[in-house]
Amino acid sequence: MTTFSPPSSPTAERHISKAEERRKVLAEIDNAVFTQFHVRTVLTAGAGFFTDAYDIFAINLCAYMIGLVYGANGQLTRSQELGLKIATPIGNLFGQVIFGWLADKWGRKKMYGIELVIRGDYPLSAVITSEFAATRFRGRMMIAVFAMQGFGNLTASIVALVVTAAFKDPVLDKPDYRAVDYMWRIVIGIGMVPGLLAIYSRMTIPESPRFTMDVERNLDQAASDADFVKFGKFDVIEDRAVTRVEVPKASRQDFIAYFSKWPNLAPLVGCAYSWFALDFAFYGLGLNPSIIFHAIGYGNSKATDLNQRAFDNMYNTAVGNIILSIAGLIPGYWFAFAFIDSWGRKPIQFMGFGALTAIFIVMGFGYNKITSVNQGSFAFLYALANFFQNFGPNSTTFVLPGELFPTRYRGTAHGISAASGKLGAVLAQVLLLYAKDIGGPNKSIDHVLQILALFMITGMASTYLIPETKGRSLESLSGEVEDQDNFGIFDQPPPKSFREQFMSLFRRRQRGPPSSDGWEGLTHTGLRS
Repeated sequence: MTTFSPPSSPTAERHISKAEERRKVLAEIDNAVFTQFHVRTVLTAGAGFFTDAYDIFAINLCAYMIGLVYGANGQLTRSQELGLKIATPIGNLFGQVIFGWLADKWGRKKMYGIELVIRGDYPLSAVITSEFAATRFRGRMMIAVFAMQGFGNLTASIVALVVTAAFKDPVLDKPDYRAVDYMWRIVIGIGMVPGLLAIYSRMTIPESPRFTMDVERNLDQAASDADFVKFGKFDVIEDRAVTRVEVPKASRQDFIAYFSKWPNLAPLVGCAYSWFALDFAFYGLGLNPSIIFHAIGYGNSKATDLNQRAFDNMYNTAVGNIILSIAGLIPGYWFAFAFIDSWGRKPIQFMGFGALTAIFIVMGFGYNKITSVNQGSFAFLYALANFFQNFGPNSTTFVLPGELFPTRYRGTAHGISAASGKLGAVLAQVLLLYAKDIGGPNKSIDHVLQILALFMITGMASTYLIPETKGRSLESLSGEVEDQDNFGIFDQPPPKSFREQFMSLFRRRQRGPPSSDGWEGLTHTGLRS
């Protein structure tokens, strides 16, 4: 009986050895138990999101204070308020694209920490977290990072409340609002503290093993970096003594070739537009809580004394934001954390967009009746909208682009998606700030909410372009398949069943033995978790 044995040429053995070593490194990460390193990764990445959210929402809280000090007649003009609110999202927009690309070009570690200063945190934190996380809890790790956004929002409101209470007497006693000038500076300045604490820890995180292996092509260093997950330490391997992995190299031509194919482009379009639609609503209302406060008759002081009125408005705005954060924002994040690895990303995103569509339709078309009869019901609906934003697309739009794309373009794709979201945030500020006052101050809030419902419907549609990522390795999601000549072949068909592989092998046996230089026609089918 003739036996079939694999080729034994030095070239083939070298390729098989590299493939096996690569699989071991990836399996070590994908099957790791939850360790102290994972906790450190979440806290380090989460500190950036905490700082980012603190800064964005502190600006909203401080806009009124700045208007009291520097505005004509004690308030900012519409253009001044708009400029103040969109400055940070615009910076985020450019930072996310640039640092997402730089993370793919120069490495995650080299950019991590620098991007915290220049607002490119989303792609770096998402990619580092996803590439270090084990498959079975990758979604929860990424949500734990992103949930720090909610705590940043809440902390900004608490700090504003404490500072306002601490400066109560000076505000009431000084008609020139000099105390208020100190207040807004303190509130915003405190936001740098968590950022400074995060910078050092970010500088000490090792390079992502997947980047080291698939972009730098350094298999030995990748194996050492992977050890950090288990042992908390790694060694730097000199270039002259490394094993090189042969993988597709990132380039402009390769980028165009990869994303010119619809199966590769569709997830990027789906992720980018879903984030755009979500942030149009999330930041449209989140940076303008006065829309909701006006609807429920909360926040505007009726005091006749100007100083007392200023204090009441600052105090009430801070309290109102705390209530909204606790009632809807933070619970939504943690429901997403609890269910994302069991339900999956796509069902949660679709459910969230669907729930938001229904809520905004009710709030928009029933606005006048609800606010005139039962203002508490309107407040409840808004808190429910906050809940389903976070137990829905606000969480999943962060997670999905960090999982779907090949290592060499993962940062760039996430940066494009995140920047699309910030574009939606900027447009929301520009359009909604003027649209709500058509016909008079706050006379068209109902139409604003109806517009948001329309965007949520389009978000449901774009979700269909995105594949599910639950329980799958990053390599299987991005289509990276190994064979003896090229680690990272893209656009391969789905893995064959055992029967199909057996019949394929039988047919090749009938045709004769394989060529002497390799396993002709045979390829690995990629990693499965």
